[in-house]
Amino acid sequence: MKRDVRVVSAIPPRASRSEDYADYLNVPRLMTVLVRDQQTGEYNAPHAHRHGQILYASSGTMRAMTEDGLWFLPPRRALWIPPGMVHDQLMLSPVNLRSLYIEPEVAQGFGQRCKVVEVSVMLRELILALADQPIEYAQEGRNTHIVGLILHEIETARSLPLQIPWPTDRRLLMVCNGILDHPEQPHSVEYWADRVGASPRTLIRLFLKETGLTFRHWVQQVRLATALDRLEQGQALGAVARELGYASPSAFSAMFRRVMGESPRAFLSRE
Repeated sequence: MKRDVRVVSAIPPRASRSEDYADYLNVPRLMTVLVRDQQTGEYNAPHAHRHGQILYASSGTMRAMTEDGLWFLPPRRALWIPPGMVHDQLMLSPVNLRSLYIEPEVAQGFGQRCKVVEVSVMLRELILALADQPIEYAQEGRNTHIVGLILHEIETARSLPLQIPWPTDRRLLMVCNGILDHPEQPHSVEYWADRVGASPRTLIRLFLKETGLTFRHWVQQVRLATALDRLEQGQALGAVARELGYASPSAFSAMFRRVMGESPRAFLSRE
């Protein structure tokens, strides 16, 4: 991941709405919502915020990355990013970005590591309601309750084990990018070792050292994230299982239940 972190200067907010994070830096509010619509392929270069952030798209799918991992974020999922964490964003489709910025003293309660949180219908509607307000919204009455409820929903939201740890070794990066591009391919460690000029034993060691996962479990994480995206887009479970190389829908469901703690159908029916 690139190291050139963009520095944002402090500019006081002057508009009721803005697509520039600089206009949110010193707003005297516990929480603000940046509203921005972006197109497929748009890329937000590595940067960091003084705020804690709930990176959320009310429609569309984006990919976010830090030095620790990679995440796919459709509307049912958001990424918690602690203050100061360098990250980027790639739009995988047209995206309606509705990103929450939370003051650091409040953000401390949500943890110092990135995590995927499930976005309930209530949390989604609360975020959209606050996004309809000016940057310096009135702090009494309805807005006070909205902010309090958003904080409660984030605190109680279910975390999902969907991180794809990302390596730094050049050879392993080639392997991981290849798997990410074609997660359905059943290539072995031996296949990838031959492609990158390393021994299978070296790749096995590198996967554990740099991602904390075995080769098999890393591929499983990629396939799980890919499968969730496809299922949430309405593709049939059987087709998704087949396209990702599982012997049967039941084999895919067994993997899903083992990792997620419930069946694909139960997960998709949650609100």
